[in-house]
Amino acid sequence: MRSHHRRRCLPALLASTSIASIASIALGAGAAVAAKPAEAPETPRFSGTTAVVSVEVPVNVVDRTGKPLRGLTRDSFEVYDEGKQQAITSFDLVDLAEPAPALGAGRPAAPPPAARRHFLLLFDLAFSSPTAVVKARLAARDFVLGSLHPNDLVGVATYTMQQGPRLVVTFTPDRAQVARGIDTLGLHTPEDLYGRRDPLRFMIATPEELLLGGLEGTLTDHTADVASAMRAQKDQALLETMRAMATVADRMDREYAQSRVASFTHGMGELARALNAVSGRKEVVLFSQGFDNRLMLGDAPESGEAERDTLNIMRGNIGLIDSDNRYGNTQVQNKLFKMLEEFRRADCVVQTIDISGLRADIAEPGQRTYGNGQETLFYIANETGGELFRNANDFEDQLAHVMERSEVTYLLTFERSDLEANGAYRRLRVEGKGLPAGARLSYRSGYYAPRPFKDLDPIEKNLLAGDAIANAVPRRDLSVHALAAPFRASAKLAYVPVVLELLGSRLLAGHTGDVLDLEIYTYASDTQGKMRDFFTQSVKLDLSKTRRILGETGLKYYGHLDLPPGEYRLRVLVRDGQTGRTGVESLPLTIPAYATAEPFLLPPLFIADQDGWLMIRERSEDQGAASVVYPFTLKGEPYVPAAHPVLGGSERADLCLVGYNLGAELAVVGTVLGGSGETLDGGRLSLVERTPTGVEGVDKLLATFDAGGLSAGDYVLQVAVEDKSSGRRETSSLAFTVR
Repeated sequence: MRSHHRRRCLPALLASTSIASIASIALGAGAAVAAKPAEAPETPRFSGTTAVVSVEVPVNVVDRTGKPLRGLTRDSFEVYDEGKQQAITSFDLVDLAEPAPALGAGRPAAPPPAARRHFLLLFDLAFSSPTAVVKARLAARDFVLGSLHPNDLVGVATYTMQQGPRLVVTFTPDRAQVARGIDTLGLHTPEDLYGRRDPLRFMIATPEELLLGGLEGTLTDHTADVASAMRAQKDQALLETMRAMATVADRMDREYAQSRVASFTHGMGELARALNAVSGRKEVVLFSQGFDNRLMLGDAPESGEAERDTLNIMRGNIGLIDSDNRYGNTQVQNKLFKMLEEFRRADCVVQTIDISGLRADIAEPGQRTYGNGQETLFYIANETGGELFRNANDFEDQLAHVMERSEVTYLLTFERSDLEANGAYRRLRVEGKGLPAGARLSYRSGYYAPRPFKDLDPIEKNLLAGDAIANAVPRRDLSVHALAAPFRASAKLAYVPVVLELLGSRLLAGHTGDVLDLEIYTYASDTQGKMRDFFTQSVKLDLSKTRRILGETGLKYYGHLDLPPGEYRLRVLVRDGQTGRTGVESLPLTIPAYATAEPFLLPPLFIADQDGWLMIRERSEDQGAASVVYPFTLKGEPYVPAAHPVLGGSERADLCLVGYNLGAELAVVGTVLGGSGETLDGGRLSLVERTPTGVEGVDKLLATFDAGGLSAGDYVLQVAVEDKSSGRRETSSLAFTVR
């Protein structure tokens, strides 16, 4: 998974456990509408036979000229579920032409997940010339890097006869990831080009690739030559791989061509059903030459075979007529219709890009001539509400007009508590009230009732996790707390331990067997949405041996990230692989510019009692190759800090304050904040001593915190370390609970 490694010493209490590898993504059937995150600890997302389900319906409205219609309200819409009007419980408006509201540190707030635009760039490698695909991807790359709104999420997928539909990059706001995914088209595994394997199908560059510049930085003359040579090698490798695929396809006769179309429609139908797991409307941009129109429509009236069939009809020679040639194959037609129905049900609009516009350049030595597939591409687009773009070289400008229609999204939400968890499809209808004449509404045609998590296919489970990471909306089926503390590894890089705490009672809820499968995903994204580092792990626990210790406390996990200076958002997802119960948390993370010698204070590190916690560390292959000393030590003794301290009302807890360049003579001030940020009486922070570190510019302070005077509840401890000589203060904070 990781290509840059370090070797470091960890305390003995971080014992390793048996690890089960996360399975590769396999495309499958079925999808479920996302239920509202449960507040009660023991309520799974889709448990039992009924649940309160929040159904989100994104609606786009355009006037008679195709321009988005603004200024509508909740009262402008009526929603019907299977013909019965529903009360709209929530109404949101997202206008991409307006500046997004700020969300802390000047970062724009992301719109609700269901109101975000999702683009899936789907490359058909089975019915397209290899050269056409290689050239079309350049136009797709330019579209991704230059035409989308910052809030848009983009994914990349391919279809081949050998592998069927395959997700290359999951939906992400990181344009560089998508560009890297486009670079891998045709290869059996993206790791052929990029060595970091992520189970959710994010594609994150290695530090070595970042040093080459390109999408991520400034190219020097030398690195530009290296990057150009690397791209040329990749292009040649992709072209040769896809030519080999095309050679196999060229040996097929018409019967087999029909079976190829049947495989295509079946696989794409499975992809469509899986896309139900992703909130909101999906714009599927299909790059293809299409399959031969005659398989669906039969021969054109003016063709020689059509004339012979007409003569045979006139002469009564019905047995000599090939109905498939004349009218198209009914099985192909039926399968194509079912595939398109799956896309409509998944709220997918297919925009087809005919890459045969490059036909003059795509003759392949010794290979067949590709039949005209524009009619099939038009049919696929038209039946899902999309459009056919006939020139892959300038589709970007044409698609911009289509994208304009979805600039304004009205998100209507209603709730149902009477749905059986049977996955049944339910039809929706949205009507406008008081709209201008000629106004047109576009909305999802229906939704699927919930299904148990165990019935979902692997691709759905991965899309659900990827969607949760991309949107970082908190979810608390499982209780997850995270602590990230950046330590200086070099002047340009921080070693960032991440400690996760999982409450045992939530982990065990509903488990009667002896095995607990946990999936852990942690990603760091910068202010532009680019993911800079990650770690993932699947953990299999034997509850016959660990149930008691988990029930008393819980599980602590230790992993790490390597990050350069900057502002980040840490996104953490932990999921029960059997029930689907999930915990999602996100928190801001600042990596200081260590080279500037500016003061910086890490979060308060509570030295918690580790007795009773089940401790798990990251896998040995993820720990690295270079020597990095375990950072959580005080007076030479290692400890694991509490991600979320839980204190008794009269309990005194030790904590370590770690900082850089704090000053010569220091004072410590602690303030307790309530849920609304108000300052509270009670609680007292006391400095005990300043301990020697032996490292210039690194400070460690031992302090104690007394929670006396605080009633049971949740609080935030804000710590300020002041340099008495300059009066300069550095602050940090950590949430805690008084039991």
